[in-house]
Amino acid sequence: MIRSGHWLTALLLALAAPANAGIYSYIDADGNRVFTDRPAGQAAEPIELKPTNDMPALPPTAPAASVPAATAAIRYQLQIVSPAEDETIRSNAGDLLVSASGDPAPQAGHGYQLLLDGEALSAAGPETHFELHNVDRGTHRLQLRVIDAEGRELARSPARTFHLIRTSLAQRRMVNPCRKNDYGVRPECPLKDKPAEKRDIPFIPFL
Repeated sequence: MIRSGHWLTALLLALAAPANAGIYSYIDADGNRVFTDRPAGQAAEPIELKPTNDMPALPPTAPAASVPAATAAIRYQLQIVSPAEDETIRSNAGDLLVSASGDPAPQAGHGYQLLLDGEALSAAGPETHFELHNVDRGTHRLQLRVIDAEGRELARSPARTFHLIRTSLAQRRMVNPCRKNDYGVRPECPLKDKPAEKRDIPFIPFL
């Protein structure tokens, strides 16, 4: 039995008791209010308790996986070094040497690629020097770019314009006409243009 001086503590403990246990209250011989779950023959009054709101415990939350900070994008500085801007190049074979530069050096999985008039001329790699052959006459644009392993462009240099002059076959023939032995040897002297040879017909005296 619990005296009135401790009735609040007793009430709290009673609330924590199983739901099927009854709670009673009575006044003892000394005039104190007593709370108990065992009235033991006393003229106890049952106490109606309000239903409690039971909520299931939440499952423990797994700690969030740490996300690494995003890697800062690499800022490549690219440029075409040679030929010079607006340079005129004479090459009958259309040959051209291109030199470029890039900073920093390509990271793992990245590589340089040369573009001529927007078309890729090489596979991605670490080289910045390129040999071009049989480039058409006229004005062209060169650019260097960096791509990753999936072929995505990461950076591109400003365009470098140059002009290529190639002497035409007709112009070569005008400067240096084709001779009999040149046909089939010089590109400007194809066999199909070789004049037909005159056949020597032996003279037969009239009989």
